[in-house]
Amino acid sequence: MEAFAEYLASIENPQHRARLEEVLSWIGEKYPTLETKIAWNQPMFTDHGTFIIGFSISKQHMAVAPEGVVIERFADEIAQAGYDATKGLIRIKWEKPVDYSLLEKMIEFNIQDKAEYTAFWRK
Repeated sequence: MEAFAEYLASIENPQHRARLEEVLSWIGEKYPTLETKIAWNQPMFTDHGTFIIGFSISKQHMAVAPEGVVIERFADEIAQAGYDATKGLIRIKWEKPVDYSLLEKMIEFNIQDKAEYTAFWRK
């Protein structure tokens, strides 16, 4: 999680910082082969140079960005979890619990679906 230390330290709200750190640590422990990096001022995880999932924060929510294809595929589960979604990201309000099983499904989907990808983003 060293790659994320400076980003996390820049989050002023201690509850938001702790929440994001918890999510990033969970992913790092569950998927130790994923690479960690900061790009576009966002913590993200990659696999063999291709994007898997990224995060950002705002005053109201934590944003999860797994790519639009993933959001479309899991739209029903995202709605059932009580999250708002756009084409590019899922908003988890700070007071809502993180649905780790849904995060796991999205990450697993990206790892498997992008196993042969050589580009960073889907085309």
